[in-house]
Amino acid sequence: MKGEILFSIKKLEDAFNRLKEGADSAADELDKDGVIQRFEFTFELLWKTLKLFLDDQGILTKSPKETIQEAFRFELIKNEEMFLEMLEDRNRTSHIYNQLDSEKIYERIKTRYVKEIKDLLNRLKNQ
Repeated sequence: MKGEILFSIKKLEDAFNRLKEGADSAADELDKDGVIQRFEFTFELLWKTLKLFLDDQGILTKSPKETIQEAFRFELIKNEEMFLEMLEDRNRTSHIYNQLDSEKIYERIKTRYVKEIKDLLNRLKNQ
């Protein structure tokens, strides 16, 4: 793999580790808000890393959704629907105005998204 892709994977891994750390230890609403912010940052790195990887394979994408769909076709992502749900949640996080929506997104991050991102990271590192 090229240096730029390896560097991007390393940044994604660092962001993921911070996300997981926050999700594992969040004790109050402020902590949970921090986890959501870490998720936003991690997701941005995730789709941009996938884009770099796919570009290197000759698969050009322009948007996060298109990148996720192509990563699924390339078998980097096993659960396309969950990654598209992550994209929707990332888009929602900038428009959260109530506690209930925030709590639902936090729970999805903690119980579902962390595992999927970890699995993707492992696949990227093994390419």
